Amino acid sequence: MEILSAFLEHVRQQRRLADNTVEAYGHDLTSFFGFLEGHLGEEVGIKIFRHLHASDIRAFLARRRRDGLSDASIARLLSAIKTFYHWLDHHHGIENPEIAFLQGPKRGARLPRPVSVAAARDMIETAEAFAEEPWVAARDVAVLTLLYGGGLRISEALNLNGDSVPAPERLRVDGKGKKVRIVPLIPAVRQAMEEYAALCPWRIGKDTPLFYGVRGKRLQPAIVQKNVQVLRAALGLPETATPHALRHAFATHLLAEGADLRAIQTLLGHASLSTTQVYTGVDSERLRAVVAKAHPRA
Repeated sequence: MEILSAFLEHVRQQRRLADNTVEAYGHDLTSFFGFLEGHLGEEVGIKIFRHLHASDIRAFLARRRRDGLSDASIARLLSAIKTFYHWLDHHHGIENPEIAFLQGPKRGARLPRPVSVAAARDMIETAEAFAEEPWVAARDVAVLTLLYGGGLRISEALNLNGDSVPAPERLRVDGKGKKVRIVPLIPAVRQAMEEYAALCPWRIGKDTPLFYGVRGKRLQPAIVQKNVQVLRAALGLPETATPHALRHAFATHLLAEGADLRAIQTLLGHASLSTTQVYTGVDSERLRAVVAKAHPRA
């Protein structure tokens, strides 16, 4: 596993990939190495990667397909293997042209699934009513308001420290891949954050978490996801109504009101405009639905 550790350290430190991505690469490549030992009948060492054939990779992907993996997961596995080979080429001089030409399954474009304006409002208002303690209610409202009103990822919101209150008009966010962006906060978001901070029983300072769990540790994403699951059931919302759907709603609702796509890209922290452009597809679907419902010839 020494070679795997070196590769993961590279993508973490040099390529500055997100921790979740690095973890996924580690899981995928550990599975790949384990398969190779049985497939080739020998212990995996760095030299074997020079002589692997495309058929060996296809055999691994076929095995994982039989395990029930989706097209998206198969494509991710192949991406991890290709990234690993790119590193082998640059750092160990190991080339394997066969691997470079492998293609994964084509994935159809999947549109984001935002919640509606009414659903976002109901989720935030109901979160306040569900919590047993006032400070927890204020915390849950602040987190959900930040996701919907600021377009933050759940990890970005929960990684904020106490120096984010009093809530500024412009919030500094450490985003995916350690990219920093500035997010303007509307008054409703700032008010929710400050109301929570005033009620929180734990110390909120420069070197402490902003959002706490009930045991005094940094609030974990699983708790927020579980709370949203309860809200979803209570409000009769679909399974797509997740914390991340609030971020999708932030972008989609801004676009529907005429916001510039480049501005939305900056607010979301997307490296590429093409990533942000998926929201135009969501808005197109909404517009088609409006026409189908309202046009006299529809």
